[in-house]
Amino acid sequence: MFKKLLIANRGEIAIRIMRTCRKLGIKTVAVYSEADAQALHVKYADEAFLLGPPKVNESYLKVDKIIEIAKQTGAEAIHPGYGLLSENANFARHCEEAGIIFIGPSPRVIESMGSKIEARKTMEKANVPIVPGGSEPLADAEEAVVKANEMGYPIMLKASSGGGGIGMQIVQDDEQLIKAFASNQKRAQDFFGDGAMYLEKYIANPRHIEIQILADNQGNTVYLWERECSIQRRHQKVVEEAPSPFLDPKTRHLMGEAAVRAAKEIGYTNAGTIEFLVDEEKNFYFLEMNTRLQVEHPVTEEITGLDLVEQQLKISYGDPLEFEQSNIQLKGHAIEVRIYAEDPVRFFPSPGQITAFTLPEGENVRNETGVDATSKVTPFYDPMIAKLIVRGDDRLSAILELQKALSNYHVEGIKTNIPMLQEVAEHEAFVHGATTTSFVETYLTKAKK
Repeated sequence: MFKKLLIANRGEIAIRIMRTCRKLGIKTVAVYSEADAQALHVKYADEAFLLGPPKVNESYLKVDKIIEIAKQTGAEAIHPGYGLLSENANFARHCEEAGIIFIGPSPRVIESMGSKIEARKTMEKANVPIVPGGSEPLADAEEAVVKANEMGYPIMLKASSGGGGIGMQIVQDDEQLIKAFASNQKRAQDFFGDGAMYLEKYIANPRHIEIQILADNQGNTVYLWERECSIQRRHQKVVEEAPSPFLDPKTRHLMGEAAVRAAKEIGYTNAGTIEFLVDEEKNFYFLEMNTRLQVEHPVTEEITGLDLVEQQLKISYGDPLEFEQSNIQLKGHAIEVRIYAEDPVRFFPSPGQITAFTLPEGENVRNETGVDATSKVTPFYDPMIAKLIVRGDDRLSAILELQKALSNYHVEGIKTNIPMLQEVAEHEAFVHGATTTSFVETYLTKAKK
């Protein structure tokens, strides 16, 4: 196994990776910006090195600097976490060229899934259902209007690159499409350096359900059941759970097999996630593939008993998977909510000095956090400060654990989205499993203010 690992990330995910490294006896190297000099991930690591000023393009995205530190410290591998450089094929290639192992798939695979348009074409080859729509970039707004009228409104205008809802918009008519095309194309170009746009048929009241896969370098690929991530705000996930309250065993099996076919089609290795939209009749359609560890990976760990970071490290080291599909358990139910430093009504980021931070406790409660009562939340990075994960023997018991844990979560000095999460956890529709992507807009009063 590796002796030393550099974590090219920050916050809770950096600490999460370091915790597994401690278990495996692997030394860790942290990197940080000037704004994160006192951050918990810096203190938790065996070694820590300054990258540069607070802005990510001057620190956490400095590929050459990160690789230089890895060489300097003798780190054999780099784990990118999620976000930042995690799906950057250029970074993975630079690691490869420097003789450093990138914990993730090959640069070629990252590139093949980085374009949603190309990914759609690949999934068609693998006989994985895709949402009806175009598989070529649109030349301009005029072509978009022609295609939209052929498909029929409403449609979903989407950027080929990136994620997080950027460059994505539901469109109802020609006028709205023309207006949306220019603005979304510009946002996609600004954020991802790629303004390619395409159209998909809008699926009403879908579920967002994803399949976690693991694939080693010996050709073995398995799926670790599903996570439902339907409760979203502005196309960003808020609540994730495993397994889905909507799927039946047959659909679960079919989706798992489709995810394995998709991974094998592109020669995927390491941990990855195939995301699907599932309609009201349980028809499922490929949405995208995330070639990295997901924010919501803990719920899969809770129902399978597997440490996904450990599996990533073993695969990257060259070890084969130690289990087959038939060995993977599905036990109990787990729910994760993301704790954001943000105004719970207006949903604006709420940076500032944390003055009190008390986490809920219990044998069925897991906390992943990058802050404590001494931390300062800066405006430079994503406002997610922690994740709360609960588990139970069944979904209802997990929901009751969630309600209790949220009531015992105490943060002062900054505003958080905990009031919104409490409203979700206590809502009758959530308890009954009515968790479509329109949940927030349909049921939450706080989201409508």
